[in-house]
Amino acid sequence: MSKNFPKDVLSAINKKSGKQISSGAVKKLANTVKPSTLQNDAQLRQLIKQVSAMANVPVSEETVKEIIAAVKKSGMNPSNMEALMKMMMNK
Repeated sequence: MSKNFPKDVLSAINKKSGKQISSGAVKKLANTVKPSTLQNDAQLRQLIKQVSAMANVPVSEETVKEIIAAVKKSGMNPSNMEALMKMMMNK
């Protein structure tokens, strides 16, 4: 994994959304995520909506459901936010 992964992801998000998102804003949001967040549909839905609003990229209800299903199916380690970011970037 690249040492610049967080910067690379942030640059890709900023380029795709056309909106400048600060690393501080991302860290602030990431600090609200708890291991239980990825196991609770309502909390995960809220997180997806927050990221969507931050990036100014609309996410359809169908896509939200797909992301929730993928997160739950993957058994993703809640502490591995890089994997979640990658999955969301591919949507």
